[in-house]
Order: sequence, then C-alpha cells, then structure tokens
Amino acid sequence: MSSKKMPTLADVGRLAGVSRGTVSNVFNHPHLVRADVRERVEAAAKELGYDGPDPRGRVLHGGKFNAIGCMPPGDYTIADMFRSPYLRELMLGISLACDEAEATLSLIKGSNASRTSAIREALVDGFILGHSADIELITSAQRRRLPFVILESEAGPDVNSIRIDGRGGALMAARHLAELGHRRLAILSVRRTAGPPIVHMPNDPTRSIAEGSHLDNERLEGFRQGLAEAGIAIADVPIVETTPGEPAAGAVLFDRFPDVTAIMTMSDWQAITVLDEAVRRGIDIPGAVSVVGFDGTSEGSRTTPQLTTVAHDIVGKGKLAAEMMLAGGPPRQIVMPVELVVRASTAPARL
Repeated sequence: MSSKKMPTLADVGRLAGVSRGTVSNVFNHPHLVRADVRERVEAAAKELGYDGPDPRGRVLHGGKFNAIGCMPPGDYTIADMFRSPYLRELMLGISLACDEAEATLSLIKGSNASRTSAIREALVDGFILGHSADIELITSAQRRRLPFVILESEAGPDVNSIRIDGRGGALMAARHLAELGHRRLAILSVRRTAGPPIVHMPNDPTRSIAEGSHLDNERLEGFRQGLAEAGIAIADVPIVETTPGEPAAGAVLFDRFPDVTAIMTMSDWQAITVLDEAVRRGIDIPGAVSVVGFDGTSEGSRTTPQLTTVAHDIVGKGKLAAEMMLAGGPPRQIVMPVELVVRASTAPARL
C-alpha cells in the first residue's frame, strides 16, 4: 500500500497561489469565484490528484447529514421495503420530497434486535418511523434532539404523526360485505414480527391480536362494529395473523376455514397472496369467496380479478411525512381519509 500523503485544500491553495478558503469555494460554491481563479485552482487540483473535500468533513462542518432515516412499521428487513407494494409506494413519496429538498434517504432495518441502536447511530437529520409500538424508538430520537414523524399511531400532541382512519376504513369494508349478504367471514390481520401464521379460532374467550400495532387494533374495532351492525359477533369470526406477504396465508384460510364466503384483510399484499392461492386451487374469486384488501396500492388494481380495497394516498402520505420532518416547526397530527374502492374481487355471497 502506498504511504504517499493525500493532497489537501492547503496543498492545492499553495500550488494555485490562493487561500485555502478560495479552494474550498471553488469546490463548494464555485459561483463565488472568478472564472480565471477557478481554472487555476482546478488545474492545481488535477495536478495533485485532489478530487475535492472529504464529504465527511462537510457533514461535520455543516452539522447536518442532509438525510432522512426511514424505518418500516414492524420487525421487517430493508428487503421487505422493496417486496411490499405498500412500502414501495410509501418510499416513493418520501423520495419525491427528498429529491425536491436535495436530501438523501437512508433505509433503516426494523428488526427487534437492531432498530433501537440504529436510531442511536444512524447518520441522518431526522426519522420517519413506521409506528410507535416501541417507546424506545421515540426516546432514542428525542435524546438525539432530532425531528421525527410517527406513522399510523397516536403518539400525543408533542409528536409529529400521520395516520389513516383505520377504524372507519375497516367499518366500510365490513358493511360492504354484509350488504352483499356475507355471513361466514374470516379476517387476515397483520403480524408485525417474523414467524408463521397465528390462528385465532372462533369463540376463544382469551384471544386477541398477538403481534398487532395500534392501527391493526383500530381496524379490528372497525370490523367488529361493521359485523355487529349485521348481527354477527366478531367472536364467531376466525382471525389469522400473518406477515403481509406470507405466502401461506391463503392456504391456512382455505384449509382451516373452507366454509367462509368472504375474507377481510389488513393489507393489499395479504389479499394478493389469497388471490394467488385461489388461482392455484381453482377457487372462483368472487364467485366462491370475496376478498377485500386494505391500502389502495397500484398493484391491487392490476390483479385478476381487480382487488376491492380500502384505499388512501400512500405516496402522498410518504411525501407529507418527509416534508414535515424537513420543515420542522410545531408538531402536527394529521389523520388521512380513506375510501372503499369497489372492484371485481367482491360479489354477493354464494348460497
């Protein structure tokens, strides 16, 4: 390995016959330097093999990284952010705001083993956190005195937050299926940690969502209310918790509960796995079973049949979250509206 000393700003300045500050301006603020001086400095830099200031020095000098850290809503990996239709659209919205602000985006793994330390150590100016289930995440961000935005949780009046009306959306989905005459239903709930499906049998007095978030419990309450309006007790409805893209979700439902005529899910990705399993088994959707998604991803509009879903502006939510974090200012709490988009995956219940 060569022991030759790397050239510095001062070295370039001496060769070009200008101050260190002038060299810095040539690389960082060239509009402040006369063209002939810029040419002289650039020639000296080329001769010395100097490629510009170390970006780490600029970060330390400016006190900012010009970057947003984003963590997914659960015990998920960075790869899951690209697999998930929902997270891809959320990241698109965040990226649009980053592009406008000329900032960068740092993806932070959400695994239980590393997420708290990642918040402490990430080289970012603030965070977008998928939810507030782990109070340590908020505490770590507050200790660093960095701005952050919580998604899909009520985090209090002193914290920036953006969430959807999960209860209202689930209520719309349950009412829609009840109006179509469905009385034998199942629920697919989101599991926020890795692992196999968790099956909650009907009429189990001790059951509750084991791995859900605030949003998941909100949606469960909406399902409960909508079913109750139709004279159906949610205690009589099987609930299966799976990670959103769990390929076994549909198999578990069809194997364990073959009599259901409708499935309410808490994510479009879950609903898509159910549609895929139905195709493999030759089950007619919606003739035999109706399926409702939740999110409103663009991928749900391209399934066969097209997915009925509870939709909201995912890209807009991501963009707004990034803009809030970058802008600073007093904390804001925003609740985004949802709508039921009826497509071809739901139909009247079979006799």
